[in-house]
Amino acid sequence: MTILEISFWILMGIILYTYLGYGALVVILGWVKGFFRGKQRVIHRNDEPSVTLLVSAFNEEAWLKKKIENSISLDYPEDKLKIIVITDGSNDGSAKIAKINPRIIHLHEVQRRGKTAAINRAMKFVDTDIVIFSDANTLLNREAVRELVLFFRDPAVGCVSGEKRVYMGNRNGAASAGEGTYWRFESLIKKWEARLGSCVSAAGELFAIRSDLFMKVPEDTLIEDFVISLRIALGGYRIQYAPGAYAMETSSSDIGEEFKRKIRIAGGHLQSILRMPGLLNPFRHGMLTFQYVSHKFLRSFIAPFCLIALIPVNLFLLPKSGVLYVALFMLQVIFYLVATAGYLLQKRHLASRLFFVPLYITIMNVSALTGFFRYLRGQQSVLWEKSARMVEPEPEDVR
Repeated sequence: MTILEISFWILMGIILYTYLGYGALVVILGWVKGFFRGKQRVIHRNDEPSVTLLVSAFNEEAWLKKKIENSISLDYPEDKLKIIVITDGSNDGSAKIAKINPRIIHLHEVQRRGKTAAINRAMKFVDTDIVIFSDANTLLNREAVRELVLFFRDPAVGCVSGEKRVYMGNRNGAASAGEGTYWRFESLIKKWEARLGSCVSAAGELFAIRSDLFMKVPEDTLIEDFVISLRIALGGYRIQYAPGAYAMETSSSDIGEEFKRKIRIAGGHLQSILRMPGLLNPFRHGMLTFQYVSHKFLRSFIAPFCLIALIPVNLFLLPKSGVLYVALFMLQVIFYLVATAGYLLQKRHLASRLFFVPLYITIMNVSALTGFFRYLRGQQSVLWEKSARMVEPEPEDVR
């Protein structure tokens, strides 16, 4: 086997492991651990710790009234659930809406310093056992709070991640189909990671932590939810997964808006690993390092470059190779042609999931590369603009 062939299979192996292998491996390991662990301790539902629901809203006038109504309707004792809405920097009607309901503790300052700064400021007003973070443009199922706090009966659990669900309405566009499929896959991985012991991080749309474990986050942090939850895991606590608690969010309005969102997230992942390099030390963090590298690091920093390198390496192998390398090269060509067709179809508002999932995977990798280099050039601001979303779901869509 030549050096070129070895390089090809290393690249192919990394790509397959990143997108398929790790998911399959974590399911197998989780099943094996569950088989030998035997009967688990029963978690009772009669424990009701004090809880703060913290909602950070920047110019969410279109969503905030419905979010507040949804928050008030949650199934949890009113005297044990405090709701804080912080609208720092908003210059639309968000602050006015947040003041209407007497149950809402509203915080507002005119200056806009970003979501992370707003959360740091709001946490000074949290005096409950548990704090739940939720985005203003998501609706929670009625049992969400109870489902999240259940897991805190285990003192080893420091953070609990809810599930993100993507509401697509009557649309079946590229962003909707791709994002929905992506998050179903992510939820499956989180479920089995939790069975191994801990998830790598929490879904920013809905997660809870022990309030006393919160550490102030640098204000220039791009993905504060990732940092907050991962710091807790680095501290030796587990991140559990609560599929019974979910946040319903509409998909990005189109693939361009989803591309912008993914760029910011990619930059945030690079920022996080540069600030928490200990994550890559398996001698200190063991399983957490293995999970982080497999689930996040390879996908964000390695696989996109492998996908680019695979094409020329495969091309150089064609003149002297057999049918296998020709077939693999053709599969790559077909994949990117299908993704291109998906892009053209979504611009014409034509729907086909067959085309849109390859497009979403391609967009995800291109945005990872873009975010990587944009952050290195210092071009990613913490004062990012939120992506435009589809029409919001009605309350009856959240069950």
